[in-house]
Amino acid sequence: MASKKFPYKAAYVACNKNCKVNLEDPCRYGCVGCGQCVEACKFDAIHINAAGVAEVDEAKCMACGKCVKVCPREVIRIHEIYNYVTVTCSNREPGAIARKQCETACIGCGICEKTCTAGSITVQDNLAHIKEDLCLSCGMCAVKCPRGAITDRRGILA
Repeated sequence: MASKKFPYKAAYVACNKNCKVNLEDPCRYGCVGCGQCVEACKFDAIHINAAGVAEVDEAKCMACGKCVKVCPREVIRIHEIYNYVTVTCSNREPGAIARKQCETACIGCGICEKTCTAGSITVQDNLAHIKEDLCLSCGMCAVKCPRGAITDRRGILA
C-alpha cells in the first residue's frame, strides 16, 4: 500500500455532493456521474453518490491526478488537505441562471470575497475561487455563503 507524502494532498470534486440538479435545465459545468474517475482511481478513493455526483475519500486518495485528467467536465481538483474550506461548485453562469440549474450553485455574489480577512477569495466569471496558499481555513466564507457553494469538508461549519 502506498503512503501519503507531505504536504498531504487529495482530490476533491468541485460539484456539491448535495447538488440537486435540475434535469430539465442541467448545469453544463457540473459532474455528470459518468464514472470515468472511479475507473481511473487505483486506490478505490472515488465513488458516485446517490445524487449521481462523484465523491472522493481523502483518506484513500493519493493525489495521483489520474481522476483530474479523465474528468470530462474538469470538476476534479487536487488540493492541500489541511485546507478544509473549498468551493464545491463549478458553475460559471450568471446568478439567475445558476439558481435555476442547481440549489447549491455559486451565484458570484461576492459575499465570500468581502468576508475573507485573508484576501484569499476572488470571484471571477461568476464563480468563487480560493487561493489555498493564502486561506486560513477559518470558514467565515462558508458560514456566509447564501447558497452553500463553499463548504467546510470537516463538516464543522455550516
